[in-house]
Amino acid sequence: MTDMRFTGSITAMTTPFQSDGTLAVNDLEKLVHSQIAGGINGLLPMGTTGESPTLNHEEHAEVVERVIETADGRVPVIAGAGSNSTREAIAMTRHADKSGADGLLHVTGYYNKPSQEGIFQHFSAVAQETDKPIILYSIPGRCVVDISINTVERLVAKHSNIRHIKESGGNVARVDELKMALGDNITVLSGDDSLTLAFIASGAEGVISVASNIFPAEVTALVDAALKGDLKRASAIHRSLYPIFRDLFIEPNPVPAKLCLQHLGRFSTDRVRLPLCQITDEGRTSVLESLRNVLANIDATSIANASQY
Repeated sequence: MTDMRFTGSITAMTTPFQSDGTLAVNDLEKLVHSQIAGGINGLLPMGTTGESPTLNHEEHAEVVERVIETADGRVPVIAGAGSNSTREAIAMTRHADKSGADGLLHVTGYYNKPSQEGIFQHFSAVAQETDKPIILYSIPGRCVVDISINTVERLVAKHSNIRHIKESGGNVARVDELKMALGDNITVLSGDDSLTLAFIASGAEGVISVASNIFPAEVTALVDAALKGDLKRASAIHRSLYPIFRDLFIEPNPVPAKLCLQHLGRFSTDRVRLPLCQITDEGRTSVLESLRNVLANIDATSIANASQY
């Protein structure tokens, strides 16, 4: 196995659709190029932000393949391959591995509510199918169950390709708990844009970001400053981005993010698939106001590449 650690700013990619609801492949490819131009450190298609539950297997495979092909080795591509069916997760892992993904993201079994032993066996079964790095995805708000620290320790001890975890529980103390238990044997990535600065200050190594779909250069600048210990600069960037960090989640993700991308001319539509639906008028007003505020407050002299916006 290649010892690859994913750190820095990684974009949880949205999946663009055409007005008829089919994949907007050209918009997807443009998103990859703009992310790399913005300095992002990695791309993650087919996570929750990519509306993975609503894509069929063929569409899922196409998105992963297109992102890998378009990125062309310029940045790592981590394919979302999670499922609450272990067999399905294994099948998607095999496809992503064969397609050239650099790593895989795997979520806890949502809806099933597995025990910690079930969680351990699920991730173990997946890890045995690939030598690519696997990012554990802990998001108890969606899955009800969490990955216990003990379960993470067991997985790291057994599988050399499990050295990452995406923490989306909104609890900064989890960084301390993981680092105290595993030290440098685990790479912790924030799964919440608004907590990225706090996570890194507590020892995390980066973020899997929704906001970077819209502001890749700025999110990257925030993370770089924080990882270098320049908390004054990181705090200033965080504060300038905070309105969008907050309002990207006033309605279900990625509804607000897609609105922003369409408003900026990067997506042809802001279409989402049911059971998600278009943003409310109230939500639209709030999100676009926050987007305008962030655009107005960005300091082009202190944030790399901000002038592209």
